[in-house]
Amino acid sequence: MATETEIKLRINPSDMDRLVAHPLFERYSSQQWQTRELLNAYYDTRQGDLAAAQVALRIRRDGEQFIQTLKSKGASVAGLSERNEWDWSIDEGSLVMSHLDDSCWPESLRDLDKQQLKELFRTDFTRKSIELAWTHAGVPTRVEVALDRGKVSTAAGEEEISELELELREGNPATLLELALQLAADIALMPCDISKAERGYRLLQADSFDLHIRPARLAVGQDIDSAFAALLQEQLAASQRLAEQYRHTGQWKLLQGWFDQLSGMRALLGSMGQVVPRKTSRELRLALDALLADWQPRLQAGLESRKARDEAAGLFAVELQQTRWGLFSLDLALWLHERRWQAARNKRMIRQAQAPLERWLARFLREETQALGLEAYKLKPFALGDQQPRLERVLVWLEVARHVLAAEGLDDTLGALRKLHASLMLNDMQARADCLDAIVADRGWKALMRDGS
Repeated sequence: MATETEIKLRINPSDMDRLVAHPLFERYSSQQWQTRELLNAYYDTRQGDLAAAQVALRIRRDGEQFIQTLKSKGASVAGLSERNEWDWSIDEGSLVMSHLDDSCWPESLRDLDKQQLKELFRTDFTRKSIELAWTHAGVPTRVEVALDRGKVSTAAGEEEISELELELREGNPATLLELALQLAADIALMPCDISKAERGYRLLQADSFDLHIRPARLAVGQDIDSAFAALLQEQLAASQRLAEQYRHTGQWKLLQGWFDQLSGMRALLGSMGQVVPRKTSRELRLALDALLADWQPRLQAGLESRKARDEAAGLFAVELQQTRWGLFSLDLALWLHERRWQAARNKRMIRQAQAPLERWLARFLREETQALGLEAYKLKPFALGDQQPRLERVLVWLEVARHVLAAEGLDDTLGALRKLHASLMLNDMQARADCLDAIVADRGWKALMRDGS
C-alpha cells in the first residue's frame, strides 16, 4: 500500500499549452515532458456498493501494461489530499479477484459478492508528465506534475477532463501548495478535490456528488485556536466543492451556498481579535472582500430576477477564467497548513489563544450581541445593513454555540437570526422589521446578551 499526497486543480483547456511552457518547469527539471495515453475502466456493482464504501476500483491500461488499483477516498486537509492506494500489475484487462483480500478490502464490503462487479464507466485521457526536483529550505524535494486531458464516459453521458495534478514524491507537503500558488499567479487554477471516479458516478447519478464536508470536531475544553483553524478549514473545503458543483450544474442554490461560505470565512477571520493578529490575515481579508463585493449584488439580483439567476452561471464561468478564486483558495490553504497567524503573537496573545472554546465563545457572543443593538433598528430597519459584518460574525459562532454551550433554545435563536440576515439581501423593509421584532423578543437572544449563554 502507498499513500498519495497531492493537489488536484482544474485548468481551462485553453490554458494547457501556457502551463506546459511555464518557466518553473524548466527551472526545476532537466527532463522533457513525457506523453502517454491512459485508458481506465472503473468497476462497481450496479447499486454502487464501492462508491458507498468510499473506495474506487479500476483497471488502467498504460501502453502494454495493465494495472489494477484500489483507492480509498482519504482526507483533504488544507487543500492537500491524502489517499491510500493499492496497485497490482496484471496480465490482461480483467479483474483479479484474489488481490481484493482482507489486506485492502473494506470491512463494510466483506459480504459483497465480487462477481457483481462490472465496468460502469471509463476515464480515458492523455497525460503529459514531468518530474521536478530541487532543494526547498534545505529539504530535498521531488514533485510529479501531471496534466490530464480527455473525458469521462458513461452510458448517461460524458464530461471533459482538464486537470493539473501535483503529487509529492519527496519533501514537505507545504511545498506542493507553494508550487501551486506560483503557478496560479499566472494561470487560472481551481482547487478541486473531486476525483475522476466521482465525476463518473456524478454522470450516472446526479445526486451522488457529496457536498457534505466532514464537520469540524469541536468539544468543550478545546482551545479557541484549534477550533478556529478547524472551522476555517471546513468552510474552505465546502466552498471548493460548492464551486465545482455549481460550475457543473449551474444550480442557483449552490451559488448561494458558495457565497455563504465566503461570508462565513470573512466573518471568522474578522472575529478573532488578538488570537489572530489582523496583519497576518490582511491579504486574505482583502481577497474575500473583493469577491464578496462583486458577488453580493449578483446574488441580490438573482433573488429578484430569473434572468439574473440564469446569467450568474456565465459570470461564474468568467470568474473561473481569472486567477483570484484559485489564488485565494491556495493562499488560505497554505496559511492554514503553516498556522501563519501564530508567528506574530506575543505571550499575551498566546494565552488568549489557549482559552477554552466555551469560555471565549460566551464572552464573544455577549459582547457582539450587545454591540449589535438590534432594539434600536426596529425604528430604522433600513440602516441595519451597516451591521452586516457583525451580524455575520455572530451567526458563524452561534452555529458553534448551539453544540458547545449548555443553553436551551439556541436552535430557535439561530433560525431567527438567519431570517434576519437573509432579509438584508432584500428590499422588503416590513419583512426586515418583522424579523427584528422576532429576534429581539427571542428568549435565547436575551440570554446571549445577558451572559453569552
